[in-house]
Amino acid sequence: MNKPIMTKATAVWLVDNTTLSFKQIGDFCGLHELEVQGIADGDVATGVKGFDPIVNNQLTQEEIDKAEANPHHKLQLKFNSAAVGEEKRRGPRYTPLSKRQDRPASILWLVKFHPELSDGQVSKLVGTTKPTIQAIRERTHWNINNIQPIDPVALGLCKQSELDAAVQKANAKKLAEGAAMSDDERRKLVSTQTSLGMDVDNTVPSSIAGLETFSLSSNEEEEKPEETPDAETFFNLPASSEDDEDEDES
Repeated sequence: MNKPIMTKATAVWLVDNTTLSFKQIGDFCGLHELEVQGIADGDVATGVKGFDPIVNNQLTQEEIDKAEANPHHKLQLKFNSAAVGEEKRRGPRYTPLSKRQDRPASILWLVKFHPELSDGQVSKLVGTTKPTIQAIRERTHWNINNIQPIDPVALGLCKQSELDAAVQKANAKKLAEGAAMSDDERRKLVSTQTSLGMDVDNTVPSSIAGLETFSLSSNEEEEKPEETPDAETFFNLPASSEDDEDEDES
């Protein structure tokens, strides 16, 4: 760990019990120099009880004496073997109790709008378990009919930069594997220049693969014009019996 635990309380104790500069205390506790000055003036951390870093095995008196003698000396956190590897802890992130009820809505949003994300990526983004994600994917969740998809960034479950990084990583992995993609996925994952350079067989769906050979402008054989009937054809009616009698009498 690079910073002490209870940084603000530790800064309060150092301000009250040492002659260290505000910058030295700020660098050690991860606070701004002006914030440490506010602690000294009583404007910041009002009511916070000081936390002794010497008693709690975070600093040594020799380190404090060395820093007090040299204003440019930076305090070094005491080595604690129990803290080795603490920053590399893996697993789903902690979600506050007040936001845990929003996780199914965020999972549904990610599954719907970013299906390329794996269950592990979704689990890290919203702090949930893979069985829950699988249940929402398969729509077997007990409350699936009442869940509405909501952006996890809007709910405060993850940052936009984290979501963008996960989506880019998933897209790069899918392209590297060369998996078959739909038209919508192709537009999302492939740039315009790349898509224009693809083969026709890969860009045209198999259901209409033969239609590209037809052309409306190329006519090999000209159709013969139909003969337009003249007026005599319309008025050339068969003679009636009365006309025959008139001809006999005449």
